[in-house]
Amino acid sequence: MDKGQFFREARHDLTGPLDGVRVLEATTAWAGPMVGCMLADLGADVVRIDLPGSTGLGWPPKIPGTELSFADQTVNRNKRSVSLDLRAAEGQAAFLQLAAHADVVVENFRPGTLEGWGIGYAGCRAVKADIVYVSVSGWGQYGPWSERAGYDPAALAASGWMSLNGEADGSPTKAPTFLADDLAGLHGTIGALAALRHRDQTGEGQHVDVALLDSITYQSNGMLMLGALGAELPRWGSQVGATVPTNRYACQDGHLYLAIGLDSHWRKLATLARRPDLAEAPGWATNQERVDNRGAVDAFVAQWCHGQRVEDALEAVLAAGLVAARVATFTEAAQEPHVQERDMLQPTELVDGSIVPIVGPAAKFSRTPTRVRHPAPHPGTDTEQVLADLGWTGQARPGRPAPAAPLATEEAATAGQRP
Repeated sequence: MDKGQFFREARHDLTGPLDGVRVLEATTAWAGPMVGCMLADLGADVVRIDLPGSTGLGWPPKIPGTELSFADQTVNRNKRSVSLDLRAAEGQAAFLQLAAHADVVVENFRPGTLEGWGIGYAGCRAVKADIVYVSVSGWGQYGPWSERAGYDPAALAASGWMSLNGEADGSPTKAPTFLADDLAGLHGTIGALAALRHRDQTGEGQHVDVALLDSITYQSNGMLMLGALGAELPRWGSQVGATVPTNRYACQDGHLYLAIGLDSHWRKLATLARRPDLAEAPGWATNQERVDNRGAVDAFVAQWCHGQRVEDALEAVLAAGLVAARVATFTEAAQEPHVQERDMLQPTELVDGSIVPIVGPAAKFSRTPTRVRHPAPHPGTDTEQVLADLGWTGQARPGRPAPAAPLATEEAATAGQRP
């Protein structure tokens, strides 16, 4: 199927499948903003609350040629921004008025923080009985650890995930990306959509509790169950315990990742490597035999790859219908025609006028396509418009600073990792 055929019945009068859904986002760092990002990418009108005086998510590095943070532009695109001081009474009143017109509220402060400001689930439910209120935190809304501050690598460490990451003879290693944050963002989005489905059928809203710890644990392939039963869980590095040969192999100019999961695929590889005798040889013929003979099998494939260029080896194994890929850098991946054809890089004009390729949404919708519609705004850009549309009844613009303590992420935020 070509791209035009997939999108042949696409509508262009909607922002996406969530066109018309209204989301109010009060978040910091990454996991909570990722919920808002995904909902916005799906077409929802997401209004993000920024503290007065905020300059946005300023994590380095800056996008080359600009003064803008890669993080802010990645996770806050497709949103609008309103400046409110949620520690001040008038800011809280404006927030509740916004919540009264919203379908979903997303927050990721430490449990109890927004309740203390009168804008937690109970406060929002009082003004919108069917509100879907999504709370993302490090450890959840209840449980012995619920009041702890939490960030991405702490969840990776506590879950058991980090203990299995890294080379077999190395040390436990965190993920290079905000993995627990991203998975919590994904589960927060799924939770919001499921709760909206329930609301549409019953008229009932609810509180959705998403923890970084639970999210990374859920996505750890049942390892927690095995751990509970005392199973041995070795660290495999780039190998896979269940199939051989599956590994990263060095070639003359880079690395090839090869995954042989079927005996029929092994026979093809043995033929490619000019050792058809190994296709059915004892210790080599079946996957279990190869698992038991892992060292010899892996050494044989490594030797075959060693004398070749990556592209030559890749071309040969792909022609045979095997599963393989070059181990690419992000720079190399960005240049791949397939990545570009999938719209995973979408040229977007940022607020400073520069045009950069923002990473596009993953899911493709044939009828309601999604896209990066606009860049991350300067904090507070949409305050006047959003409050005017709302018919704000306060006596003043609800953004003046309060005499309370600064809203430090290490004190109030519960999710996110600084790069």
